[in-house]
This record gives sequence, C-alpha cells and structure tokens, in this order.
Amino acid sequence: MQKFIFAYHGNPDIKSPEEGQAHMTAWKAWMDGLGDAVIDRGLPAGPSKTVGRDGVTDDGGSNPLSGISIVQADNIETALEMAKRSPHVTGGGTIEVAPAMDMEM
Repeated sequence: MQKFIFAYHGNPDIKSPEEGQAHMTAWKAWMDGLGDAVIDRGLPAGPSKTVGRDGVTDDGGSNPLSGISIVQADNIETALEMAKRSPHVTGGGTIEVAPAMDMEM
C-alpha cells in the first residue's frame, strides 16, 4: 500500500455553530469509514504565511492550506475516490491528493 497526503484547502461554507458541529460529526464519520486506510487523521491548520524568494507574505496564496491527513491506498485513483466522499469537498473545500514519497531524509 502506498501512502498519500490529503492536503485540505479552503473552508466549507459553515454559517452557524450547529452547522460546524454537524460538519465535524460528518468528517469524523467519513474518517472512521476509511478504516485502516487512515495512517494519521492529521490536524487543521491555522492562518498561514508564505515564504518565497522575495520574503514573507501574510497569506496562504490563492488557495490556503486548511489541514492535512495521511492515508494509504493501492493507487492514486483509490485515494482520489476516498477524498471525493469527504464532507470537506461536499461542503465547498478542496483536497489536494499527492503520493508520499519514501526517501531517507
């Protein structure tokens, strides 16, 4: 099985604390439904800064990172199918899916 990074971008359209709670309940159910494919549920990210050649900007670029998770799947197509079912996507956010490369660092 190969590892994949789920990089969450944007934020779902949540208008109330109740919608926020419902979203988190749906997200936890989705994660639980992935079963043993989940290596690391990850964590949300706060406001980011971008470091570049010209210095630091006070934004996350055009589509700021909002969290990450690590999963495993047979191939990227399977990982993409897993991501498509996420409440983050159905709520208006996006998930960038990338293979994690095993290399000695």
